[in-house]
Order: sequence, then structure tokens, then C-alpha cells
Amino acid sequence: MAADLRLIDSHCHLHDTEFFADNREELYQQTIAAGIGMICVGTDERSSRQAVEFAANRDYTWAAVGVHPHDSKDGWNEVEQLLKSREDNSPIVAIGEIGLDYYYNHSPRDVQIQALEAQLQLAIDYDLPVSFHIRDGAAGQISVWDDFWPIFDNFHDLRGVLHSFTDTRLNLDKGFARGLYVGLNGISTFTKDQAQRELFASIPLERLLLETDAPFLTPKPFRGKMNMPRYVELVAKYWADNRNIPFDDLSEATVRNTKNLFGI
Repeated sequence: MAADLRLIDSHCHLHDTEFFADNREELYQQTIAAGIGMICVGTDERSSRQAVEFAANRDYTWAAVGVHPHDSKDGWNEVEQLLKSREDNSPIVAIGEIGLDYYYNHSPRDVQIQALEAQLQLAIDYDLPVSFHIRDGAAGQISVWDDFWPIFDNFHDLRGVLHSFTDTRLNLDKGFARGLYVGLNGISTFTKDQAQRELFASIPLERLLLETDAPFLTPKPFRGKMNMPRYVELVAKYWADNRNIPFDDLSEATVRNTKNLFGI
């Protein structure tokens, strides 16, 4: 089904009426016309349900269901119900976005951990990859990664992507050692942090996914405006130029990686 795609936005929220109430069908059509597919990623029970409903019967569109750490205090039972009700033609291809976020602590850390562990078990039970949201807190506090890696290692045969990764080389290498992919989005086009830029440039092509996180994190030159899935092409062009490789080489590699991870 994904054979003819030029690019795949591996992480967006076009399905979510909180952000795209009036124009999501128009933006979907523009994205597909550009040869770009998308994975619509849930952040809570409501948006997970919307992701499934939006992706169903739409070409080149898939869904991930899960509860973001910010919203884990509100529960995640419906995620399992969505998985239980899957049919053979279900658009659900992943669990996500799930993880730990110690930057804002909108949900208590113990609840975040409980939600992460429960949803990782769903990933194992339903043989699905995971879109991970992992964000550290302020310096001097307990590192989110000190909690995350032991939890990850308690589960066998997990596969997934570190969505919107902006952390250290140490944690990047730990992710690679565990077979994880890394998702780059608009942040990578506008960050002024030289260490981050070098880190992004060092990601092996065979481990790289592209994403927008639309409506957030709009890449250059549209930073400050609402992001949309078709802008994944701007991220792709930026990194093809930055790596001094043909655009088609980068696009083919990232589409192949996305298809391999999500089975699309």
C-alpha cells in the first residue's frame, strides 16, 4: 500500500479536532497529492479514538493509539479496547505516543511509570512497535532516562522510535543498542545548539525516521506558523542538503525504515 509514497510523516496529529477542526480534510488531500503518507498518533483516549476513525478507509494513513505521559493521570483503558476491537483491515500500526515526561510533570511520575508499563505490555501482547515520548526534567533532578531504560529492558522484543529526540549521544547510542529508530522533525532545522546539530547529522540513515509532530514544531522557513504533515518534505530537504546526499536517497531510506518498523 505504501509502495508509491515519496515520504512518510511518521508522527503527526492531523486527526485531532483540537488542532485541525475545519481544515484537516483539505490538508490530508494536499499531503496525499504530494505523495506523502502519515501516521496519526494518539495522545490520550479521545485522540487515539479519533486517530483510528480518521485513518480508517483513507489511503496512505495509519494510526497509533496511546496515552501521552501528560495525560496518563486520566487513564488508558480505552487504548486496550481499541486494540481488542481491531479487525483485519485496522489502521492501527503502533502504540504511541507513550513514555515519561519529567519536564512538566503534568501527571505524577509514579502514574506515568504505571501507564508506560501497562502500554508496553500492550505493545508486546499485540506485537506492535512503540512511538516513545521521553523528555528530561531540569538539571540536578533525577534523569528521566534513569527510569526509562530499566523499564524498557524489563520487556523483551520491544521495537520502536524515539520520537522528537533531542537528548545526548549517550542516550542516542543506548537507543541504537536496543534497535530503536530516531525521529527528526522541525526542531532539527532550526536548533541553534551546535551539539544537537552534530548529533542529528550523525544518525545513521538506516536508523532515521522523519516526522512533523504537526501542528507543533514547524520547520524552517515557516517556523511560527501551524505545522502540517506535508512539511515533512522540508525536513527531508534540509537533511538531504545537510548530509550532501540526493533527496531521493534520503526519502527512499526513511520511507523504507518507516515501512519496516510499522509494517505498512
